[in-house]
Amino acid sequence: MAAASPAVPAPAEQELVITRIFAAPRALLFAAWIDPRHAINWWGPRDYPATHMEIDARPGGHWRHCLRAADDGRELWQGGVFREVVPPERLVFTFSWEEEGERGLETLVTVTFAQEAGGTRMTFRQTPFRSAHEHDGHREGWTSTFDRLDVHLENLKGSSSP
Repeated sequence: MAAASPAVPAPAEQELVITRIFAAPRALLFAAWIDPRHAINWWGPRDYPATHMEIDARPGGHWRHCLRAADDGRELWQGGVFREVVPPERLVFTFSWEEEGERGLETLVTVTFAQEAGGTRMTFRQTPFRSAHEHDGHREGWTSTFDRLDVHLENLKGSSSP
């Protein structure tokens, strides 16, 4: 008898879409994604902030980040390759964890930035996920990460940093 294959997730679980409006100009929000001086301040969920950043934001350029667990210091490395960099409108890059198994499989991330009255609408898409568990874990992680991005942008309002 043949072994049962894992269930393919429903289409809604294969793609993660998160839309947020940030009270910041589009150019600044875009820069926060591609400039390591910004990204180190917000990348990673609250309990796994980034401690190392490498970003070569050009088509074919690589990115690599290390997230470190706040409670036990465990490191999680992730990285990928930029496919599109269209300032200040769009970023497309691959994403994978540097580990074996399902978490190590590559996904594609597309982030678009649209100026709106009083801020910027950011639409984040990541696909494909091979399980609801990975999809939901990424939703939780990115939601926390974008909360930190919002705080970073708020902190910049009173400073002279670009």
